[in-house]
Amino acid sequence: MTTPTHAAATFTALQVMQDAPVIPVIVLNDIAHAVPMARALVAGGVRMLEVTLRTPQALACIEAIARAVPEAVVGAGTVRSRADAQAAANAGARFAVSPGYTSAVGQACRDAGLALLPGVATGSEIMMAQEDGFTELKFFPAMQAGGPAMLKAWSGPFFDVRFCPTGGVSLQNAADFLALPNVVCVGGSWLVPADAMAAGDWARITQLAADTQALRVG
Repeated sequence: MTTPTHAAATFTALQVMQDAPVIPVIVLNDIAHAVPMARALVAGGVRMLEVTLRTPQALACIEAIARAVPEAVVGAGTVRSRADAQAAANAGARFAVSPGYTSAVGQACRDAGLALLPGVATGSEIMMAQEDGFTELKFFPAMQAGGPAMLKAWSGPFFDVRFCPTGGVSLQNAADFLALPNVVCVGGSWLVPADAMAAGDWARITQLAADTQALRVG
């Protein structure tokens, strides 16, 4: 894989979070779906796209989106190692999201030039990420780890941390998270339903993305 030839702006983790109320969590099994899906999301006002490294096609999909849909900002999810971070950067990813946090992953993303949203589920993990300079974090798995109530509890001791809850977040409960002052955006897979992808129903994906704009706070 080679780095895309178009000029790529650098984004901070906070800028990634602030761009739209929802970052779609995308699992791609068919490279042919990557570009039309990305165009559909951008048409609905969502351009920060987290393509998870959960399938053999993921890196090729990231590369295809980076090359063909320059108005999208494609990132890699499920980044768990230095190798993942470097491969994602080589494919054209411009940010990374991890399910947990280690200093090694944090340094790898810095070395690769990727903004990182590290995954945390406990106070100790938040403190580890903060020690390494990360203050914009992914709360994962959000519903299973305590939901909005946990984030409310964390707002006291971790008053200087901002979160993107992911995991069990849906259109039905997203507003509960986004109403919290320490939540900037949420991550969700409902913008890219498997059946819509399989059917090539890109209009539905555009509408789902457009519907999330109503969740914007302020």
